[in-house]
Amino acid sequence: MDGRTREYLKGRFGDHYRRATISPPPAGNEREWGYITWGSGGTTMVRHNSFLDLAGGGSIEGFLAGERPRHVYFSAGRYDDPGAGSMGQKGWRGSDLVFDLDADHLPGVDPETTSYEVMLDACQDTLRRLLDLLETDFGFNDPEIVFSGGRGYHVHVRRDDVAGLSRRARREIVEYVLGEGIEFGDIVSTRAVSGSAGRSSPAQKRTLPDGGWAGRTRRRLDEFVDDLLSMDESEAIARLREFDGIGEGKANAALNAARNNREELARGNVDVHPAIHSVARLLFSEVVRTQSAPIDEPVTTDINRLIRLPGSLHGGTGLEVVRIDRAALDGFDPLVDAVPDTFVGNEIRVYASEATTVDLRGETFSIQEGVSSVPEYVGIFAMARGHVSKAGE
Repeated sequence: MDGRTREYLKGRFGDHYRRATISPPPAGNEREWGYITWGSGGTTMVRHNSFLDLAGGGSIEGFLAGERPRHVYFSAGRYDDPGAGSMGQKGWRGSDLVFDLDADHLPGVDPETTSYEVMLDACQDTLRRLLDLLETDFGFNDPEIVFSGGRGYHVHVRRDDVAGLSRRARREIVEYVLGEGIEFGDIVSTRAVSGSAGRSSPAQKRTLPDGGWAGRTRRRLDEFVDDLLSMDESEAIARLREFDGIGEGKANAALNAARNNREELARGNVDVHPAIHSVARLLFSEVVRTQSAPIDEPVTTDINRLIRLPGSLHGGTGLEVVRIDRAALDGFDPLVDAVPDTFVGNEIRVYASEATTVDLRGETFSIQEGVSSVPEYVGIFAMARGHVSKAGE
């Protein structure tokens, strides 16, 4: 990034902060604060600051308007002395449980070939899966949801019963959310049932309980059986044979078992026939693959992590880091709702060494090679991403 572009962005970020109202996180004075400057020599992180170090006797907006940082962060951890120069001296009190979803890390997303808009859509779909796991399986019913301003989302859980969790305990939560290391046998409940006359030991029944990964698999099996029974026989057999390891004989057996044991299957009983047990095991693998959430593990397990400040600007896009109400998530469009008002209503001149395209606020803008005039929010986005530079006015 050349000097003129850098100074323009720095100045306009300062203008934004002079107009902004920023709400610090809870217990902001107990957290470490950090920021990255617009230095010409590369990325410089300034950290080990307390809220008092940054704001002094004033406001966080006042500090940001004066310093005009490229990125702004606060710590998930809370400390006795957040401004101490080493982690060992800070006196850890506890940490938020933070989850980070980055579109770059999603299965099937290639940042080189996938558009920014499509990547963000995929990330929002994954966010919904994460929230379902956190709310349904853990009872974390009031998390803070934040668009990162870049390629993903952050979710903050702030509760007394999680603040003191160790890195190991947080790693176990990560494993659960990822569906990592979970086998079908782990989710099946086995219990003894009354045996028939002459049986020397009780029979065993394997069922899928109604909760967690077992409940998800049970609901998927129930849905699959309903679909299967709505098909004609040849179609149902063909559908079953799509599974690896299920030939014609096992497919016929599974279909007959589904027809004759619908009520038992609705109770989660996967022992009505070995063929049904095989189908349930295969559906479990599908459920883990499609309903887990590929979070960034180090963010969740790191009790000292720095995370982006809502209300600040992302120096790699010029978009705002936005808190999102849970009820408003379905209507949230980051390429519309995270465009700062500060940058709307003006036009600027930019230089592109090659043609590029920007999708913002519901429109597609084609920036041709050479110097052109574009809406300022489009130019700032393209400059921050390194696609264009600021041209002289």
